[in-house]
Amino acid sequence: MSSERRFTLLVESAGGRILSYLTRRVDPPCDAADLLADTLTVAWRRIADLPADDDQATAWLIGIARGVLANHRRGRTRRAALADRLRARLADQPTRPDPSGEAVAIRDALGRLPEPDRELLTLTAWDGLSTNEVAAVLKITPAAVRQRLLRARGRLRAALLDHQTTVSRA
Repeated sequence: MSSERRFTLLVESAGGRILSYLTRRVDPPCDAADLLADTLTVAWRRIADLPADDDQATAWLIGIARGVLANHRRGRTRRAALADRLRARLADQPTRPDPSGEAVAIRDALGRLPEPDRELLTLTAWDGLSTNEVAAVLKITPAAVRQRLLRARGRLRAALLDHQTTVSRA
């Protein structure tokens, strides 16, 4: 029997046991399906190491699942530590004053623009990307970025004028 066929039969016979093993050990339990997929990926890459005996093969898969679970837990611990450091750093940041009326008007006008215009304008103005960098992000040519940016700025100007007209009437 080929290694591929043997692996398929092993997954069919032991997959439920491996999923149960992972479900009992991970929180939230819904992560177990992703961990099973990772386990099977690792096992597939190591198919040459697949034991001939079915019981040993199941134990081998559980051993791989155990390693995948350990990696998952380490990653979760690292992410939690990173989030704690980020929260601490953000807590040290001075609070920003309430946005000015102009900032509110700009955000409102941006919110009324189509998503492609908003993305283009924020990539250049807020994220500080150059035309070439925006082109790389959006997978278009720099010339197309310049043309679209020109149009988007015009639509933003019109939205701001419309906002200003609405405010002055009120």
